[in-house]
Amino acid sequence: MKCCDTVTHPHANLPQIMLEVSIPIEAEMAMSYGNKDIRLNQRGERILDAIVAKSSLVLRTVGGERAGEVAAGRFLDNDDVTTQSIIATAAKRTLDAARGRRVLAIQDTTEVNFSGRAAKRTGLGPAGDGVSPGFFCHPLLLVDIAHEAVLGLAAADIWTRPQAPAGNRKKQPIDAKESGRWLATTQACRTVAEVAAKVVTVADREADIYEHFATCPDGVEMIVRARHDRATVTGTPLFTAPETFDLMTVTSVHVPPRGPGDNGRVAEVSIRAGHVEIVCPGHLRAHVTARGWPTTVTLGLVEIAEVAAPKGVAPLCWRLLTTLPVTTLAEANEVARLYRLRWRIEQLFRTFKSDGLDFEATQVTDARRLFKLAALGLVAASRIMQLVDARDGGPRPATDVIDASQIIAVADISAGLEGKTARQKNPHPIGSLAWLSWVTARLGGWNCYYKPPGPKTMADGWKRLAERLQGYHLAMSTKHV
Repeated sequence: MKCCDTVTHPHANLPQIMLEVSIPIEAEMAMSYGNKDIRLNQRGERILDAIVAKSSLVLRTVGGERAGEVAAGRFLDNDDVTTQSIIATAAKRTLDAARGRRVLAIQDTTEVNFSGRAAKRTGLGPAGDGVSPGFFCHPLLLVDIAHEAVLGLAAADIWTRPQAPAGNRKKQPIDAKESGRWLATTQACRTVAEVAAKVVTVADREADIYEHFATCPDGVEMIVRARHDRATVTGTPLFTAPETFDLMTVTSVHVPPRGPGDNGRVAEVSIRAGHVEIVCPGHLRAHVTARGWPTTVTLGLVEIAEVAAPKGVAPLCWRLLTTLPVTTLAEANEVARLYRLRWRIEQLFRTFKSDGLDFEATQVTDARRLFKLAALGLVAASRIMQLVDARDGGPRPATDVIDASQIIAVADISAGLEGKTARQKNPHPIGSLAWLSWVTARLGGWNCYYKPPGPKTMADGWKRLAERLQGYHLAMSTKHV
Protein backbone atom coordinates (compact mmCIF):
# COMPACT_ATOMS: atom_id res chain seq x y z
CA MET A 1 0.00 0.00 0.00
CA LYS A 2 1.34 3.44 -0.87
CA CYS A 3 1.36 5.87 2.01
CA CYS A 4 0.52 9.11 0.33
CA ASP A 5 -2.19 11.37 -0.95
CA THR A 6 -3.29 10.86 -4.55
CA VAL A 7 -4.42 13.54 -6.96
CA THR A 8 -5.76 13.00 -10.47
CA HIS A 9 -4.50 15.30 -13.21
CA PRO A 10 -7.61 16.32 -15.19
CA HIS A 11 -5.97 17.08 -18.53
CA ALA A 12 -8.10 17.04 -21.64
CA ASN A 13 -5.63 15.34 -23.97
CA LEU A 14 -4.14 12.97 -21.44
CA PRO A 15 -5.53 9.93 -19.65
CA GLN A 16 -6.38 10.33 -16.00
CA ILE A 17 -2.88 9.79 -14.64
CA MET A 18 -2.76 8.90 -10.96
CA LEU A 19 0.37 10.31 -9.34
CA GLU A 20 1.02 10.10 -5.63
CA VAL A 21 1.01 13.49 -3.92
CA SER A 22 0.80 15.16 -7.31
CA ILE A 23 0.68 18.95 -7.13
CA PRO A 24 -0.86 20.34 -10.32
CA ILE A 25 -0.21 24.06 -10.52
CA GLU A 26 -3.67 24.58 -11.94
CA ALA A 27 -4.98 23.84 -8.42
CA GLU A 28 -6.42 26.71 -6.42
CA MET A 29 -3.49 29.11 -6.14
CA ALA A 30 -5.09 31.06 -3.32
CA MET A 31 -4.81 28.11 -0.96
CA SER A 32 -2.21 28.28 1.77
CA TYR A 33 -0.62 26.03 4.34
CA GLY A 34 -3.73 25.64 6.45
CA ASN A 35 -6.50 26.74 4.12
CA LYS A 36 -7.82 29.91 5.82
CA ASP A 37 -6.21 29.41 9.25
CA ILE A 38 -4.02 32.51 9.63
CA ARG A 39 -2.09 31.03 12.54
CA LEU A 40 -1.17 27.94 10.55
CA ASN A 41 -0.07 30.10 7.62
CA GLN A 42 2.11 32.21 9.88
CA ARG A 43 3.62 29.15 11.49
CA GLY A 44 4.33 27.66 8.05
CA GLU A 45 6.15 30.82 6.98
CA ARG A 46 8.20 30.84 10.19
CA ILE A 47 9.19 27.21 9.70
CA LEU A 48 10.14 27.84 6.07
CA ASP A 49 12.23 30.86 7.08
CA ALA A 50 13.96 28.77 9.74
CA ILE A 51 14.75 25.97 7.28
CA VAL A 52 16.40 28.49 4.93
CA ALA A 53 18.18 30.28 7.76
CA LYS A 54 19.59 27.20 9.45
CA SER A 55 20.18 25.12 6.31
CA SER A 56 18.59 22.16 8.02
CA LEU A 57 15.49 20.00 7.96
CA VAL A 58 16.11 18.51 11.42
CA LEU A 59 13.15 19.69 13.49
CA ARG A 60 15.28 20.15 16.60
CA THR A 61 17.53 22.53 14.67
CA VAL A 62 14.70 24.25 12.83
CA GLY A 63 12.70 24.81 16.01
CA GLY A 64 15.67 26.08 18.00
CA GLU A 65 14.28 25.60 21.49
CA ARG A 66 12.02 22.79 22.63
CA ALA A 67 8.84 24.82 22.10
CA GLY A 68 9.85 25.56 18.51
CA GLU A 69 10.57 21.90 17.82
CA VAL A 70 7.15 20.91 19.18
CA ALA A 71 5.44 23.63 17.10
CA ALA A 72 7.15 22.40 13.92
CA GLY A 73 6.07 18.85 14.69
CA ARG A 74 2.47 19.92 15.24
CA PHE A 75 2.50 21.79 11.94
CA LEU A 76 3.51 18.61 10.10
CA ASP A 77 0.90 16.59 12.04
CA ASN A 78 -1.96 18.98 11.24
CA ASP A 79 -4.45 17.42 8.82
CA ASP A 80 -5.21 20.84 7.32
CA VAL A 81 -1.59 21.13 6.19
CA THR A 82 -1.02 19.03 3.08
CA THR A 83 1.85 18.52 0.71
CA GLN A 84 -0.38 19.95 -1.99
CA SER A 85 -1.06 23.19 -0.09
CA ILE A 86 2.63 23.74 0.69
CA ILE A 87 3.63 23.43 -2.98
CA ALA A 88 0.58 25.37 -4.23
CA THR A 89 1.43 28.27 -1.90
CA ALA A 90 4.93 28.44 -3.37
CA ALA A 91 3.60 27.98 -6.91
CA LYS A 92 1.38 31.04 -6.63
CA ARG A 93 4.39 33.25 -5.99
CA THR A 94 6.33 31.52 -8.77
CA LEU A 95 3.54 32.08 -11.31
CA ASP A 96 3.44 35.74 -10.36
CA ALA A 97 7.21 35.93 -10.99
CA ALA A 98 6.79 34.19 -14.38
CA ARG A 99 4.11 36.57 -15.64
CA GLY A 100 5.04 38.03 -19.03
CA ARG A 101 8.45 36.32 -19.10
CA ARG A 102 10.06 33.66 -21.26
CA VAL A 103 10.56 30.78 -18.87
CA LEU A 104 12.23 27.40 -18.82
CA ALA A 105 10.26 24.73 -16.95
CA ILE A 106 12.81 22.14 -15.85
CA GLN A 107 11.66 18.80 -14.50
CA ASP A 108 13.57 15.87 -13.06
CA THR A 109 13.39 13.22 -10.35
CA THR A 110 15.53 12.83 -7.26
CA GLU A 111 15.59 9.92 -4.82
CA VAL A 112 15.59 10.17 -1.03
CA ASN A 113 17.27 7.01 0.26
CA PHE A 114 17.43 6.25 3.98
CA SER A 115 20.07 3.56 3.66
CA GLY A 116 21.85 3.42 7.01
CA ARG A 117 19.14 5.64 8.51
CA ALA A 118 16.20 3.29 8.15
CA ALA A 119 15.43 2.88 11.86
CA LYS A 120 11.76 3.46 12.69
CA ARG A 121 10.90 4.73 9.18
CA THR A 122 7.28 3.86 8.46
CA GLY A 123 4.98 3.98 5.46
CA LEU A 124 7.79 4.00 2.90
CA GLY A 125 8.35 1.61 0.02
CA PRO A 126 11.74 0.74 -1.45
CA ALA A 127 14.08 3.39 -2.81
CA GLY A 128 15.96 2.99 -6.08
CA ASP A 129 18.09 0.15 -4.75
CA GLY A 130 14.93 -1.89 -4.14
CA VAL A 131 15.90 -2.49 -0.51
CA SER A 132 16.32 0.67 1.56
CA PRO A 133 13.22 2.67 2.53
CA GLY A 134 12.82 5.87 0.59
CA PHE A 135 10.72 7.97 -1.72
CA PHE A 136 11.00 10.19 -4.80
CA CYS A 137 10.48 13.87 -5.61
CA HIS A 138 9.74 15.21 -9.09
CA PRO A 139 9.67 19.04 -9.02
CA LEU A 140 9.03 21.55 -11.78
CA LEU A 141 11.47 24.46 -11.43
CA LEU A 142 10.93 27.68 -13.40
CA VAL A 143 13.97 29.62 -14.65
CA ASP A 144 13.98 32.98 -16.44
CA ILE A 145 15.36 32.29 -19.94
CA ALA A 146 16.82 35.78 -20.44
CA HIS A 147 18.68 35.99 -17.11
CA GLU A 148 19.03 32.25 -16.33
CA ALA A 149 17.81 32.99 -12.80
CA VAL A 150 15.54 30.78 -10.70
CA LEU A 151 11.95 32.02 -10.40
CA GLY A 152 10.79 29.29 -8.02
CA LEU A 153 9.00 26.00 -7.70
CA ALA A 154 5.86 25.58 -9.81
CA ALA A 155 4.82 22.01 -8.97
CA ALA A 156 6.08 18.76 -7.46
CA ASP A 157 5.17 15.10 -7.23
CA ILE A 158 6.27 13.20 -4.12
CA TRP A 159 5.62 9.47 -3.88
CA THR A 160 6.84 6.15 -2.57
CA ARG A 161 6.84 2.85 -4.41
CA PRO A 162 4.73 -0.16 -3.45
CA GLN A 163 6.48 -3.12 -1.86
CA ALA A 164 5.13 -5.52 -4.51
CA PRO A 165 6.89 -5.61 -7.92
CA ALA A 166 5.19 -3.57 -10.64
CA GLY A 167 4.97 -6.48 -13.08
CA ASN A 168 5.57 -6.22 -16.82
CA ARG A 169 5.83 -2.46 -17.28
CA LYS A 170 6.15 -2.70 -21.05
CA LYS A 171 2.55 -3.93 -21.37
CA GLN A 172 1.12 -1.31 -19.04
CA PRO A 173 -0.45 1.93 -20.35
CA ILE A 174 1.41 5.12 -19.52
CA ASP A 175 -1.19 6.16 -16.93
CA ALA A 176 -0.40 3.01 -14.93
CA LYS A 177 3.34 3.66 -14.92
CA GLU A 178 5.46 5.77 -12.63
CA SER A 179 6.91 7.37 -15.76
CA GLY A 180 3.54 9.04 -16.35
CA ARG A 181 4.85 11.85 -14.11
CA TRP A 182 6.78 13.28 -17.09
CA LEU A 183 3.61 13.66 -19.14
CA ALA A 184 1.57 15.03 -16.26
CA THR A 185 4.19 17.62 -15.36
CA THR A 186 4.48 18.77 -18.97
CA GLN A 187 0.68 19.05 -19.12
CA ALA A 188 0.79 21.15 -15.93
CA CYS A 189 2.94 23.66 -17.85
CA ARG A 190 -0.28 24.78 -19.53
CA THR A 191 -1.01 27.01 -16.56
CA VAL A 192 2.46 28.53 -16.79
CA ALA A 193 1.77 29.21 -20.46
CA GLU A 194 -1.34 31.16 -19.49
CA VAL A 195 0.77 33.81 -17.71
CA ALA A 196 4.23 33.56 -19.31
CA ALA A 197 5.25 34.93 -22.69
CA LYS A 198 6.81 31.58 -23.59
CA VAL A 199 7.32 28.22 -21.87
CA VAL A 200 9.91 25.60 -22.77
CA THR A 201 10.00 22.42 -20.70
CA VAL A 202 13.36 20.64 -20.45
CA ALA A 203 14.08 17.07 -19.34
CA ASP A 204 16.86 14.50 -19.47
CA ARG A 205 16.86 11.10 -21.15
CA GLU A 206 14.36 9.49 -18.78
CA ALA A 207 11.68 11.68 -20.36
CA ASP A 208 12.32 10.21 -23.83
CA ILE A 209 8.87 8.59 -23.95
CA TYR A 210 6.87 8.42 -27.17
CA GLU A 211 3.60 9.36 -25.45
CA HIS A 212 5.38 12.38 -23.97
CA PHE A 213 6.09 13.78 -27.43
CA ALA A 214 2.65 12.79 -28.76
CA THR A 215 0.81 14.72 -26.02
CA CYS A 216 2.88 17.91 -25.79
CA PRO A 217 0.21 20.60 -25.21
CA ASP A 218 -0.29 23.65 -27.40
CA GLY A 219 1.59 26.67 -26.10
CA VAL A 220 4.33 24.58 -24.50
CA GLU A 221 7.64 23.86 -26.23
CA MET A 222 9.83 20.88 -25.35
CA ILE A 223 13.50 19.84 -25.25
CA VAL A 224 14.33 16.24 -24.27
CA ARG A 225 17.68 14.51 -24.54
CA ALA A 226 17.24 11.36 -26.67
CA ARG A 227 17.76 7.99 -25.03
CA HIS A 228 16.27 5.59 -27.57
CA ASP A 229 17.47 5.04 -31.13
CA ARG A 230 13.95 5.35 -32.49
CA ALA A 231 12.57 4.33 -35.86
CA THR A 232 11.72 7.14 -38.27
CA VAL A 233 9.35 7.20 -41.24
CA THR A 234 12.30 7.24 -43.66
CA GLY A 235 13.68 4.01 -42.21
CA THR A 236 16.83 5.75 -41.00
CA PRO A 237 17.41 5.14 -37.25
CA LEU A 238 17.24 8.31 -35.17
CA PHE A 239 20.89 8.23 -34.08
CA THR A 240 22.01 7.89 -37.72
CA ALA A 241 19.77 10.67 -39.01
CA PRO A 242 22.26 13.53 -38.28
CA GLU A 243 24.60 12.05 -40.86
CA THR A 244 22.13 13.35 -43.46
CA PHE A 245 22.07 16.87 -41.96
CA ASP A 246 24.37 19.66 -43.10
CA LEU A 247 27.31 20.38 -40.81
CA MET A 248 26.56 23.76 -39.18
CA THR A 249 29.88 24.31 -37.39
CA VAL A 250 32.73 22.79 -35.43
CA THR A 251 33.45 24.58 -32.18
CA SER A 252 35.14 24.20 -28.80
CA VAL A 253 33.20 23.53 -25.60
CA HIS A 254 34.32 23.12 -22.02
CA VAL A 255 33.59 19.71 -20.48
CA PRO A 256 33.31 20.16 -16.69
CA PRO A 257 35.09 17.83 -14.23
CA ARG A 258 33.36 14.52 -13.65
CA GLY A 259 34.90 13.68 -10.31
CA PRO A 260 37.91 14.06 -7.99
CA GLY A 261 41.15 14.52 -9.88
CA ASP A 262 39.36 15.50 -13.09
CA ASN A 263 40.08 19.08 -14.13
CA GLY A 264 37.69 19.02 -17.05
CA ARG A 265 38.77 19.46 -20.65
CA VAL A 266 38.09 21.30 -23.88
CA ALA A 267 36.35 19.27 -26.57
CA GLU A 268 35.95 19.95 -30.28
CA VAL A 269 32.36 19.24 -31.26
CA SER A 270 30.36 19.30 -34.46
CA ILE A 271 26.82 20.71 -34.50
CA ARG A 272 24.22 19.37 -36.90
CA ALA A 273 20.47 19.95 -36.84
CA GLY A 274 17.43 18.99 -38.85
CA HIS A 275 13.99 17.43 -38.57
CA VAL A 276 12.93 13.83 -38.01
CA GLU A 277 9.56 12.11 -37.95
CA ILE A 278 9.63 9.43 -35.26
CA VAL A 279 7.32 6.41 -35.36
CA CYS A 280 5.24 5.03 -32.50
CA PRO A 281 6.79 1.76 -31.19
CA GLY A 282 4.81 -1.30 -32.21
CA HIS A 283 3.92 -2.39 -28.67
CA LEU A 284 2.34 1.02 -28.02
CA ARG A 285 0.44 1.43 -31.27
CA ALA A 286 -2.90 0.00 -30.13
CA HIS A 287 -2.86 2.03 -26.91
CA VAL A 288 -1.83 5.24 -28.69
CA THR A 289 -4.44 4.80 -31.43
CA ALA A 290 -7.17 4.12 -28.87
CA ARG A 291 -6.37 7.42 -27.16
CA GLY A 292 -6.51 9.33 -30.42
CA TRP A 293 -2.84 10.30 -30.25
CA PRO A 294 -0.72 10.55 -33.43
CA THR A 295 1.31 7.50 -34.47
CA THR A 296 4.12 9.69 -35.83
CA VAL A 297 5.57 12.93 -34.43
CA THR A 298 7.81 15.43 -36.25
CA LEU A 299 10.54 16.97 -34.07
CA GLY A 300 13.71 18.97 -34.44
CA LEU A 301 16.93 17.09 -33.69
CA VAL A 302 20.14 18.84 -32.63
CA GLU A 303 23.26 16.69 -32.41
CA ILE A 304 26.37 17.97 -30.62
CA ALA A 305 29.06 15.31 -31.04
CA GLU A 306 32.74 15.29 -30.12
CA VAL A 307 34.95 15.05 -33.17
CA ALA A 308 37.95 13.25 -31.64
CA ALA A 309 37.80 12.32 -27.96
CA PRO A 310 41.03 11.48 -26.08
CA LYS A 311 41.93 7.80 -25.91
CA GLY A 312 39.97 6.00 -23.22
CA VAL A 313 37.45 8.83 -22.82
CA ALA A 314 33.81 8.45 -23.83
CA PRO A 315 33.10 11.06 -26.52
CA LEU A 316 30.66 13.83 -25.71
CA CYS A 317 27.36 13.42 -27.56
CA TRP A 318 24.07 15.18 -27.04
CA ARG A 319 21.06 14.39 -29.20
CA LEU A 320 18.31 16.84 -28.34
CA LEU A 321 14.73 16.33 -29.55
CA THR A 322 12.72 19.54 -29.58
CA THR A 323 9.58 21.28 -30.79
CA LEU A 324 11.58 24.50 -31.20
CA PRO A 325 12.88 25.61 -34.64
CA VAL A 326 16.37 24.31 -35.54
CA THR A 327 16.89 25.50 -39.12
CA THR A 328 19.80 27.86 -38.33
CA LEU A 329 22.97 27.63 -36.27
CA ALA A 330 21.61 30.31 -33.92
CA GLU A 331 18.46 28.26 -33.31
CA ALA A 332 20.48 25.07 -32.72
CA ASN A 333 22.76 26.92 -30.30
CA GLU A 334 19.74 28.26 -28.43
CA VAL A 335 18.35 24.74 -27.99
CA ALA A 336 21.73 23.62 -26.63
CA ARG A 337 21.90 26.63 -24.27
CA LEU A 338 18.46 25.94 -22.87
CA TYR A 339 19.26 22.28 -22.35
CA ARG A 340 22.46 23.19 -20.51
CA LEU A 341 20.32 25.15 -18.04
CA ARG A 342 18.93 21.79 -16.88
CA TRP A 343 21.83 21.81 -14.38
CA ARG A 344 19.80 24.31 -12.32
CA ILE A 345 17.53 21.51 -11.13
CA GLU A 346 20.62 19.51 -10.18
CA GLN A 347 21.57 22.51 -8.05
CA LEU A 348 18.14 22.38 -6.46
CA PHE A 349 18.65 18.72 -5.54
CA ARG A 350 22.12 19.34 -4.11
CA THR A 351 20.81 22.25 -2.04
CA PHE A 352 17.91 20.09 -0.86
CA LYS A 353 20.22 17.23 0.10
CA SER A 354 23.95 16.78 0.70
CA ASP A 355 25.25 20.27 -0.17
CA GLY A 356 22.62 22.16 1.76
CA LEU A 357 19.59 21.12 3.77
CA ASP A 358 20.69 17.46 4.13
CA PHE A 359 17.16 16.08 4.03
CA GLU A 360 18.25 12.50 4.73
CA ALA A 361 19.46 13.60 8.18
CA THR A 362 15.93 14.43 9.33
CA GLN A 363 14.64 12.56 12.37
CA VAL A 364 11.07 12.57 11.06
CA THR A 365 10.12 8.93 10.52
CA ASP A 366 6.63 8.49 9.03
CA ALA A 367 5.91 9.00 5.33
CA ARG A 368 3.09 11.50 5.69
CA ARG A 369 5.20 13.97 7.69
CA LEU A 370 8.27 13.27 5.56
CA PHE A 371 6.42 14.25 2.39
CA LYS A 372 5.30 17.56 3.91
CA LEU A 373 8.83 18.23 5.13
CA ALA A 374 10.21 17.40 1.68
CA ALA A 375 7.81 19.92 0.11
CA LEU A 376 9.02 22.59 2.55
CA GLY A 377 12.61 21.59 1.80
CA LEU A 378 12.20 21.93 -1.97
CA VAL A 379 10.64 25.38 -1.56
CA ALA A 380 13.42 26.43 0.83
CA ALA A 381 16.13 25.14 -1.54
CA SER A 382 14.70 27.17 -4.43
CA ARG A 383 14.58 30.27 -2.21
CA ILE A 384 18.27 29.87 -1.29
CA MET A 385 19.10 29.57 -5.01
CA GLN A 386 17.15 32.77 -5.74
CA LEU A 387 19.13 34.71 -3.15
CA VAL A 388 22.44 33.47 -4.54
CA ASP A 389 21.32 34.27 -8.10
CA ALA A 390 20.40 37.80 -7.14
CA ARG A 391 23.68 38.74 -5.46
CA ASP A 392 25.12 40.31 -8.64
CA GLY A 393 21.97 42.17 -9.66
CA GLY A 394 18.98 41.44 -11.84
CA PRO A 395 15.44 42.66 -12.50
CA ARG A 396 13.50 40.34 -10.19
CA PRO A 397 11.51 41.92 -7.32
CA ALA A 398 12.08 41.05 -3.67
CA THR A 399 8.46 39.86 -3.56
CA ASP A 400 9.65 36.70 -5.32
CA VAL A 401 10.88 35.73 -1.85
CA ILE A 402 9.20 37.96 0.77
CA ASP A 403 5.81 39.63 1.13
CA ALA A 404 5.43 43.24 0.02
CA SER A 405 4.55 44.18 3.62
CA GLN A 406 8.18 43.46 4.61
CA ILE A 407 9.80 45.91 2.19
CA ILE A 408 9.73 48.96 4.47
CA ALA A 409 11.19 46.97 7.37
CA VAL A 410 14.01 45.59 5.19
CA ALA A 411 14.75 49.11 3.91
CA ASP A 412 15.27 50.31 7.49
CA ILE A 413 17.49 47.30 8.22
CA SER A 414 19.47 47.90 5.00
CA ALA A 415 20.21 51.51 5.94
CA GLY A 416 21.81 50.38 9.18
CA LEU A 417 24.08 47.92 7.37
CA GLU A 418 25.64 50.39 4.94
CA GLY A 419 29.13 51.74 5.55
CA LYS A 420 30.87 54.96 4.56
CA THR A 421 32.55 53.76 1.36
CA ALA A 422 30.84 53.20 -1.99
CA ARG A 423 31.62 49.48 -1.78
CA GLN A 424 29.69 49.32 1.49
CA LYS A 425 26.51 50.85 0.05
CA ASN A 426 23.63 48.71 -1.20
CA PRO A 427 23.90 49.39 -4.96
CA HIS A 428 20.59 47.81 -5.94
CA PRO A 429 17.13 49.42 -6.28
CA ILE A 430 14.99 49.22 -3.17
CA GLY A 431 12.46 46.43 -3.52
CA SER A 432 14.55 44.36 -5.95
CA LEU A 433 15.61 40.80 -5.20
CA ALA A 434 19.25 41.86 -5.62
CA TRP A 435 18.70 44.54 -2.95
CA LEU A 436 17.26 41.91 -0.59
CA SER A 437 20.15 39.55 -1.41
CA TRP A 438 22.67 42.28 -0.47
CA VAL A 439 20.94 42.81 2.89
CA THR A 440 20.87 39.05 3.53
CA ALA A 441 24.53 38.63 2.63
CA ARG A 442 25.59 41.52 4.90
CA LEU A 443 23.68 40.00 7.80
CA GLY A 444 25.39 36.68 7.02
CA GLY A 445 28.83 38.25 7.55
CA TRP A 446 29.79 39.34 4.04
CA ASN A 447 31.93 42.50 4.20
CA CYS A 448 31.30 43.72 0.61
CA TYR A 449 34.82 42.71 -0.42
CA TYR A 450 36.51 39.54 -1.65
CA LYS A 451 34.49 36.72 -3.19
CA PRO A 452 30.70 36.90 -3.60
CA PRO A 453 28.55 35.39 -0.82
CA GLY A 454 27.52 31.76 -1.26
CA PRO A 455 24.59 29.63 -0.03
CA LYS A 456 25.94 29.27 3.54
CA THR A 457 26.38 33.03 3.96
CA MET A 458 22.90 33.59 2.56
CA ALA A 459 21.43 31.01 4.92
CA ASP A 460 23.13 32.59 7.94
CA GLY A 461 21.99 36.04 6.82
CA TRP A 462 18.42 34.88 6.32
CA LYS A 463 18.30 33.68 9.93
CA ARG A 464 19.42 37.07 11.18
CA LEU A 465 17.05 38.88 8.83
CA ALA A 466 14.12 36.84 10.11
CA GLU A 467 15.09 37.70 13.70
CA ARG A 468 15.41 41.42 12.89
CA LEU A 469 12.10 41.51 11.05
CA GLN A 470 10.40 39.91 14.04
CA GLY A 471 11.96 42.49 16.35
CA TYR A 472 11.10 45.33 13.97
CA HIS A 473 7.42 44.43 13.79
CA LEU A 474 7.26 43.92 17.55
CA ALA A 475 8.77 47.38 18.11
CA MET A 476 6.37 48.99 15.64
CA SER A 477 3.35 47.34 17.25
CA THR A 478 4.30 48.53 20.75
CA LYS A 479 5.13 52.00 19.44
CA HIS A 480 1.47 52.64 18.60
CA VAL A 481 0.05 51.23 21.82
